[in-house]
Amino acid sequence: MIQKDQILSLLPQETLNPEIWEENALNRAIRRALLRIANEFYMSLDIGTPVDDITFTGSLANFNYTKFSDIDLHLLIDYSAVDENQELVKNYMMAKKSGWNDKHDIRIKGYEVELYPQNTSEPHHSTGVYSVLKNKWLTMPKQIDVDVDIECVRHKAECLMYEIDHAIKSPNRIQTIDRIKEKIRNMRQSGLERSGEFSIENLAFKVLRRNGYLKKLYDTANSDYDQSLSLNQEALLREYFRNKINM
Repeated sequence: MIQKDQILSLLPQETLNPEIWEENALNRAIRRALLRIANEFYMSLDIGTPVDDITFTGSLANFNYTKFSDIDLHLLIDYSAVDENQELVKNYMMAKKSGWNDKHDIRIKGYEVELYPQNTSEPHHSTGVYSVLKNKWLTMPKQIDVDVDIECVRHKAECLMYEIDHAIKSPNRIQTIDRIKEKIRNMRQSGLERSGEFSIENLAFKVLRRNGYLKKLYDTANSDYDQSLSLNQEALLREYFRNKINM
């Protein structure tokens, strides 16, 4: 059962995080640290294309931060300038991002820094975006009164949690998990496009993430994928003795 306080903690705070922001500007020491981190990440990409901007976005660049928030640091890069095959570039960038974030645990004021190489043409729906490179707001967050149907968020999240638990136990687990992953992606995207960060769908997504259900879903999918590529030891022994008998 999801507690009401867990959902309420996702709603807007009265001020921006005072550990990060000083008079609506990024703390100078934090800005220098983020620029240094961004440069290290850019060097790891090993591309010749310059960075158009470095942005700080997400809940810590807004009023809806919590103690579980990350510092979302985006490097804006024109994928088409890297290579004309943008799908190939995207896959390369995502692999680099995953490798970096898995390898490093960099924190500022206790918040983990998550790096993301964003295509300059990629739409971004955040209502708070700060240019670390230019040291100014690109999209200034606004304190708003949010009227959220708590019970609707709870119901949607609990239904998805039930589906995830059921999928993990399903005999057709791989196909079922793939279907739920796509369903969650589409749900969140439609909510962001329709009602923004405080949509019922996006809040339900955050509840799933905070409760560990997204991790459980993706860990299971990855485990199944690894197993499908692995040779079963028992099957190898059966094949060995079958060949011996035939000989």
